[in-house]
Amino acid sequence: MADTTGIRPEESPWAISVAQIATRPGQSKEIDADFPEPSGIGDEVFDIRKGEPVHVSGSIDSIVDGLLLNATISAPYVGECSRCLKELTGELNVPVTAFFPYAPDEHKRNRHDDEEVEIIAGEEEGGDTYPLAGGNTFMDIEALLRDNLAEAMPLQPLCRPDCRGLCPQCGVDLNEQPDHEHETTDIRWGALEALKQQLESEQQ
Repeated sequence: MADTTGIRPEESPWAISVAQIATRPGQSKEIDADFPEPSGIGDEVFDIRKGEPVHVSGSIDSIVDGLLLNATISAPYVGECSRCLKELTGELNVPVTAFFPYAPDEHKRNRHDDEEVEIIAGEEEGGDTYPLAGGNTFMDIEALLRDNLAEAMPLQPLCRPDCRGLCPQCGVDLNEQPDHEHETTDIRWGALEALKQQLESEQQ
């Protein structure tokens, strides 16, 4: 994973240039690009596949007080079923809506007194809020990717909803052998069974 400590906003591998749309409400920019998988999410049970890109597709819309991102995050994952321990592979597809407000000073410089388009982010927009960088010219989505992918990861991943798991006595996969069972003896009858065997041996 690249070390982004102390680098300029435009040098971040998660930075998206938004300078062309951040000056006037009503403008939009399509996004369809790959980004590195963020660090700090997942574990040995379920994680984003290392070394493979995270894809983001959607649009960035300029409104009066900031930028609104509506997109889908797609990321390949690897893990294991929490019941039968089989390997899991696939792709997470996470819809996301996020608001990036303008910094106050830049917002004042970018607004036009004669602006006719009044598009303002209200509570109905929903989603999370993240800061813009580089004087409102870059949208860094590293934190957004990390937050949304971490939230989308299952606490108990399953190979299928009705996974039967493993036999607690011998570890046989009960999905492959649904009729598998062990003969069990009620411990309440254990003493009588031992007495029976003793009496039978004495009669021989």
